[in-house]
Amino acid sequence: MSELRFVRLGFGDDAVDYQVAWDKQREVHAARFADEVEDTCLLLEHPPVYTAGRRTAENERPLDGTPVVDVDRGGKITWHGPGQLVGYPIMKLPRPVDVVAHVRRLEEALIRTAADFGVATTRVEGRSGVWVLGDPVEQRPQIGGLSLDFDPRLQDEEFDPRLNGPEYAPSNAGQRREDRKLAAIGIRVAKGVTMHGFALNVNPDNAWFDRIIPCGIRDAGVTSLANELGRDLTIEEVLPVVEKHLRDVMADAVLKPREIVREAETAAPAAPATAVSERETERAAEPATA
Repeated sequence: MSELRFVRLGFGDDAVDYQVAWDKQREVHAARFADEVEDTCLLLEHPPVYTAGRRTAENERPLDGTPVVDVDRGGKITWHGPGQLVGYPIMKLPRPVDVVAHVRRLEEALIRTAADFGVATTRVEGRSGVWVLGDPVEQRPQIGGLSLDFDPRLQDEEFDPRLNGPEYAPSNAGQRREDRKLAAIGIRVAKGVTMHGFALNVNPDNAWFDRIIPCGIRDAGVTSLANELGRDLTIEEVLPVVEKHLRDVMADAVLKPREIVREAETAAPAAPATAVSERETERAAEPATA
């Protein structure tokens, strides 16, 4: 594996427009595929923007018609903006590509970052990203005076938390002591090289998430390092810690091609390895939700 280099594109007043960053990703992606550059992680902040992955449903977008940028990563809709550290690791993976292993490495680096600031995080089965776990269901406060057994978010497929007041807002998940996402991950792999990446909430205005169904998840919310710590925190403080753990995790990774279990010899002939790997890449990328 090549050395992972970091490129700090812009923060604060120099935050990078999403389309500009997307174009830069394509440029670096082409160069990495051609082995003209090493594995590269672009780090930046964006001005406020909603982006929608390929699995985003129409009823998860902003109700007021706020523009959304449709992108070619896996996953669903999310928000990027001030106070959020965004990383786009553009890395060449061995074939057959193991997308899930790449996502797990990104999660591990961010879990270690949060731990360095005193925030305990983990993974949640079936939901990519980095999470702060809530209390057990039976210990959580009742929403609107109702037992959680009657939580409409779980019982009514047409229930829309965006229309039902702050008690259901994703940004208030901490007050409800529910699971809440600290970092989102959504990636794409093209020609064996990764694109897109992660968004770590450092100190954003999480109310931006209340206008959408973040990552298509209705029964959990979002948080930030600042929210969990109860104090202010800056991108500048977090940036070198993220770089350290990304470098450590990626450097320690043994990137072996994933073994593909074939059918018995009596079964129909298997597809060529390259074709299998491409299909598996697409399927594996889908759980990498925003």
